[in-house]
Amino acid sequence: MSMRVVRSDDVEIATQAFGDPGHPPVLLIMGGMASMLWWPEAFCQHLAAHGRFVIRYDQRDTGLSTKYPPGQPGYAFDDAVNDVFRVLDGYGISAAHIVGFSLGGMVGQAAALKRPERVLSLTTMSSTPVGVDTSHLPPSGEAWMEHMSVEADWSDRADAVSYLVEDARLTAGTAHPFNEAGTRAFIERDFDRAGGYLSATNHSVLFNVGETWKGRLREMKPPLLVIHGTADPVFPFEHGATLAAEVNGAKLVQIESGGHELHPGHWDRIVAAIVEHTGDPA
Repeated sequence: MSMRVVRSDDVEIATQAFGDPGHPPVLLIMGGMASMLWWPEAFCQHLAAHGRFVIRYDQRDTGLSTKYPPGQPGYAFDDAVNDVFRVLDGYGISAAHIVGFSLGGMVGQAAALKRPERVLSLTTMSSTPVGVDTSHLPPSGEAWMEHMSVEADWSDRADAVSYLVEDARLTAGTAHPFNEAGTRAFIERDFDRAGGYLSATNHSVLFNVGETWKGRLREMKPPLLVIHGTADPVFPFEHGATLAAEVNGAKLVQIESGGHELHPGHWDRIVAAIVEHTGDPA
């Protein structure tokens, strides 16, 4: 694996690549407030071992990428979409397979619509359709919403870490026991690497998708794979099913009892689906 900082228009985006650059490229986009570490290294290596050149990156205001003062993000949703192409340009890649989790899946949808010639395929995980009225779909789970209604003290390491551990517990599926100790250790490492989460709260602006993408999913040209857990309390399964129904020829893979997570117990199924979607297995 190798690290690289992509610099463009006064923006620095920290990235990491796994595997052979000669293999088909797969760009991973993580969700809101989450650095690239939320794509675990072992997951990236697992995918790379199937003949893929895997790249993960810190979106702005996370990890080691450019940060802005809390409450003053110097970007909007469309900038996050353009950052996808900034990263590809930084690696000299003309087109790649895109895999996006949650908010990353929303960014991926817009990227596939904006520059279809640069997106070989799109895979969304635990996401929701962009530019579609979702008011008729099941809302987020009550327990998680109650948790979200209480703001953490993001300047306090212990409080921020405990808040996100509880968030991970509430968004986990029911297929596997929740690993609290492992989750806490990971979040502490992520917090320390990023120098805190204060700037990451700016990601709330990224959910303001805007009117640009309204009603456009049926225009999507890159093939779409939707992976979604049946026990996802953030974007319930119907969100993924609706996304798949909006895009002609899309495939839907459901993870039984899976939550809003990338649980190791599901990696084999997820990686196999992505490998099949992005070409023949190596």
